[in-house]
Amino acid sequence: MRKFLTLAIIASSPLMASEDIADQYPQSELYSKPVEVIPHVFSAIGATAPPTYENSGHNNNLSFVVTGDGVVVVNGGASARLAKALHDEIKRTTDQPVKLVINENGQGHAILGNSYWADQGVDILMHEEAAQEVEAHGFQILEGMKRYNRDKAEGTRIVAPTRTFADKEVITMGDVTLEVLHLGPAHGPGDTQVWIPQWNMMIAGDIAFHERMPPIFADTCTSCWIETWETAFAPMNPTYIIPGHGHPTNLAQVTRYTRDYLAYLREKIGAHIDDGGELAEAYYIDQSPYAHLDTFEELATKNAGRVFEEMEFE
Repeated sequence: MRKFLTLAIIASSPLMASEDIADQYPQSELYSKPVEVIPHVFSAIGATAPPTYENSGHNNNLSFVVTGDGVVVVNGGASARLAKALHDEIKRTTDQPVKLVINENGQGHAILGNSYWADQGVDILMHEEAAQEVEAHGFQILEGMKRYNRDKAEGTRIVAPTRTFADKEVITMGDVTLEVLHLGPAHGPGDTQVWIPQWNMMIAGDIAFHERMPPIFADTCTSCWIETWETAFAPMNPTYIIPGHGHPTNLAQVTRYTRDYLAYLREKIGAHIDDGGELAEAYYIDQSPYAHLDTFEELATKNAGRVFEEMEFE
């Protein structure tokens, strides 16, 4: 009963994931204190807002699994200081050492804290495409973080992973088996999911969004994302999902705010193109069913333009 109550409380607290709240945990670099989503699986839920100095770049979910023989962390964090803040919370939770950090992709808030973990002698695992992204764009990712994080960027540097994987890597540690997966193209290169079959728990990474609008990048293939969702992600039917952004929830909720949003936007843009519409008007197609989501103002028009450019010659 406890695990169901925990998840229900988290999922029913939308105000805790608002862009209007600059920081929920001011005594820490973390935006929020880690919560136990189900027994042995914890997550520090990030702001559903762009990265800012106030939230220290903690605008994604930083999770960890206590296995009985060590801790597995999912996401390195947006800076070395943020990673240390997470480690401090882990130490308050368990005496078990951190043995592995898994990055959900090659974005800054997933990988920049790797420098802290590497200095602790912890292995870092990332998908091979994410590692290529870090190698190609690491300097720009780091400089972008420095611009908003200023003094909080102290000690952060780009660190390559110690291990990479292609499709799947199975990790057994203590009492837990984790399947580190790349189910297919989705939000960005090297999207990674961590599946814990014995608990029906999916730490989904950025294939899944909740409470905030998904950003569509210039190189995002939205049709591929939908296909990966329908053929690989949804059939796993997890009971518990920690999305890349937003509170832990269930498959129906992340489907509503991720797969269904992408399908809706593609339908609207497709109709606009069929009517002979141009890019300039595409930015302003009706996305009002999703206007309540955080980051709507920042992302809706950009998303529409990028989907138009993707679909124009399909």
